[in-house]
Amino acid sequence: MVTGPPKNNMLHGLDERTASIYAPVQGGLARVDDRLRSLAETETSPVQPLLQYATDGGGKRVRPAITLLAAQFHPHDEERPIIMASAVELLHLATLIHDDTVDNSPLRRGRATVSNTWSPNVAVLFGDYVFATSATFVCDTNNIRVIRRFSETIMELASGQLMEYYTSFDASQARDIYQDRIYRKTASLFCTASESGAVLGEAPENEVEALRDYGYNIGMAFQVRDDLLDFQGDPSNLGKPVGSDLLNGVLTLPTIMLMERYPNDDLVQSLFQDRENDTKLKKVVEVINDSTILPDCEQVVQDYSHKACQNLQNLPDCPSKQSLLDLADYITARRR
Repeated sequence: MVTGPPKNNMLHGLDERTASIYAPVQGGLARVDDRLRSLAETETSPVQPLLQYATDGGGKRVRPAITLLAAQFHPHDEERPIIMASAVELLHLATLIHDDTVDNSPLRRGRATVSNTWSPNVAVLFGDYVFATSATFVCDTNNIRVIRRFSETIMELASGQLMEYYTSFDASQARDIYQDRIYRKTASLFCTASESGAVLGEAPENEVEALRDYGYNIGMAFQVRDDLLDFQGDPSNLGKPVGSDLLNGVLTLPTIMLMERYPNDDLVQSLFQDRENDTKLKKVVEVINDSTILPDCEQVVQDYSHKACQNLQNLPDCPSKQSLLDLADYITARRR
């Protein structure tokens, strides 16, 4: 089991609830953080300050935690899940760097993005570097199934970003397109985090499948919650302004529900045609907040979370199983 005290202060930046959920793998997460930190410490090229900046950016380490927790159900080689968890976090960082560049986002987690601090050109090249680095980590697991799944995930992440780009400012999108997009952009990596942990943790195939399904449902819940926060969150906590997705032409579940309920209202289309009009943005946000749309989206989050917990029902009881159950509740309730 990956236990023991953390080697650094990674867990100290977490709230008490998150630290409690991560308790069964806190030693493993500290080793993941050490691996990420060592990348910057051992690099001597112009990439070094970029690595330092990216790996010091905080974050809750949800995805690597899932990898480590999913590996804890059976005796296994402890090192390989830690390598995989490091790769998962690096892949996540790479997607954020590219995502912020495409969206021209000034802030991420309350501080300037890589593209804003250096330049979009540097950010694209650096994102590619981090993608490639994550792939070298996965190769060190020596597991062809995990390597293949990781490669497929990179394809899904990229195709999800392309879907978002090509459908931006298109008010005709249906809910099924949105669901496919958020699977590719978000839930696919959660699936890979949980599935790879189970595989490297030497779980039997039925448990691997159950943990993969858990990753899917927890990933979908995570993204819908994120979409909700874009309308109801505190900008100081989110690190981005309220309504930023809509300003970037990205239709999320609250906006899609708004258009489904008021098909003859052109609030969203009108905003897309006059993107600099703050009054129109405030009107869309106001209508969504004054309706039952946000509570109904909350129910969607709850439904995905409930399915995630059901996926774990037949797995062996252990502290990591309880942490995965608690993580589902935590993601459902998070406010940033």
